[in-house]
Amino acid sequence: MRITRSMVGTVFVGGALTLTIAALAYPAMLGVENTSSAQDRVIANTPYGPLTEADRDFVVKVRAAGLWEYPLGMMAMERGTTPEMKEAGEHLVVGHARLDATCRKIAPELGITLPNVASPQQEQFVATVDAERGKQFDTTAVNIMRTAHGGIFPVVAKIRASTKNTLVRALADQTNDTVLDHITVLEKTEMVNFDQVNFAQTSPPKMPREQVTPPPPQPGAPVVALTEPPGLDVNTSSPTPVPTANSTAR
Repeated sequence: MRITRSMVGTVFVGGALTLTIAALAYPAMLGVENTSSAQDRVIANTPYGPLTEADRDFVVKVRAAGLWEYPLGMMAMERGTTPEMKEAGEHLVVGHARLDATCRKIAPELGITLPNVASPQQEQFVATVDAERGKQFDTTAVNIMRTAHGGIFPVVAKIRASTKNTLVRALADQTNDTVLDHITVLEKTEMVNFDQVNFAQTSPPKMPREQVTPPPPQPGAPVVALTEPPGLDVNTSSPTPVPTANSTAR
């Protein structure tokens, strides 16, 4: 059997998609020593309600997601080959900039230390997309990002249903709207391979902790801010997808 370049690319991208879910699903422990594996353990009592390990991890995950998805959005804006791809990039950048602003605002109130860089595995996802050109860039970026957003959706719902902390609850509401918006614009590109994405979401591998956990910031280092580019008029509230006659499953 002859192995072609396209086959190698498909296998490689499929592996990247699977690893994406592992990176998002793995608990990121920053700022508080992990003395218990119970996600419902209260680690702090705040004026906004009790803060559990799951609450803290969620804030860190939202921040960490932006640290690698925001750069991918910037790439899509600059290098996307279709208007739909460029639009998806705009939504990714604006959505994560706004989520980042919320994370940076509530983290000091809750005593949460935020990472300044993504995990090594997440940075590899960015490098994987950055290495592609043309249509392959679009396809790789769309499927990695669609897998990531599909994987975080259940996490958002669980936190929203269980948290007793009002700041975390508000972040979950905002994240839910943003994730659904991003899923919608990514699917609008008509480049999502749903079979591949669904497999990656339901069969995540176990990854070494050091590869999937963002490193803590250097002592005294300022918090890196993901800023919203000026001039982008983007609505990231929860959209209502409209079926079209030309829509096809992939």
